[in-house]
Amino acid sequence: MSIERPVATALAAALCLVTAACADSSTDERASGKNTEAAASRTGYPVTIENCGRTQTFEKAPSRVVVMNGASVAEVSTLLALGLGDKIVANEQAYGMSEVPGRAKAIKALPTGNIKLNDAYDIPREAMLGLRPDLVLSTTSYGFDEKNGFATREQLKQVAANTYVSPQGCKQDTSKMTVADSYTLLRDMGRIFNVSDRAEKLIAASEKHIGEISAKVQGKKAPKVMVLFSNMSMGGNDFSSVVARGIYNDILTNAGGSNAFASASKTSFADLSKEKVAATDVDALVVIGYNDPDPAAYAKKLLKEFPQWPAAKKNKYVVLSDSMYLGPSNDLAVEKIAKMLHPDAF
Repeated sequence: MSIERPVATALAAALCLVTAACADSSTDERASGKNTEAAASRTGYPVTIENCGRTQTFEKAPSRVVVMNGASVAEVSTLLALGLGDKIVANEQAYGMSEVPGRAKAIKALPTGNIKLNDAYDIPREAMLGLRPDLVLSTTSYGFDEKNGFATREQLKQVAANTYVSPQGCKQDTSKMTVADSYTLLRDMGRIFNVSDRAEKLIAASEKHIGEISAKVQGKKAPKVMVLFSNMSMGGNDFSSVVARGIYNDILTNAGGSNAFASASKTSFADLSKEKVAATDVDALVVIGYNDPDPAAYAKKLLKEFPQWPAAKKNKYVVLSDSMYLGPSNDLAVEKIAKMLHPDAF
């Protein structure tokens, strides 16, 4: 199972066309055009979003949203954080746990559409079309790839459904992802659903929180941290779910740490042998629980397996879930990791 899986407005150009078309029109027609523009200003629509090379216009807020799995909770968590859970008709995302009180329960309570998922644990084409969505969210472009048995963005457009691929997901490469991409996702959903005020408040609060934490640990020596998913295999070696690049490293940096395996791969994840892991000084562990009922047990097992690590000698680890991934709660991961790495700063 693979974990790997910006915004332009065309309204001004459209208004120019309207203006040109109205140049020789009657007074009544000009008045009608002004009324239309005024109505758009009041409702916030239409909204035009450019996403992965496609320009899409929303005439109103979507009301039948389908959230694909993509081994993520970024999209569903963002919608819930914006108070948009009632717009979801089918959600396939779940981590089973969350740093945000009540979120895991809220996700579990969402409708799933009673879909028989495919081998990728996601929604196949015919089932997707049968849901009659007006917006489909996918973590990466993988979710719209026809060869994988999914409905394409063009096929969904033909049934009046807009589509959205989350930041850094167009080329299915999340290795350059940062916390700023979580803010882009929030902003885009805020615009699409006309709740930009809510999105900006969440972003401002997160930036403030991260800034406060970073200030406390600034100038301190950055411990080497191993970040990995518990009980998950994504390659041929013993340690194939070890994080090398991506948003995880941005979070670590803000928390006053560094990734012990940042140079082990050019992609988001490294596929490491036990010998390579044993030969690396690991000062602390961050274990991400993905539908794992006891990721803390996995962390303790690792520390016991590698007693030579400074992390094992000091019993330094923290268990996280959705806050460590793309989504609205990265500031919580920064805080929890910083307090584990630099307890004297708090």
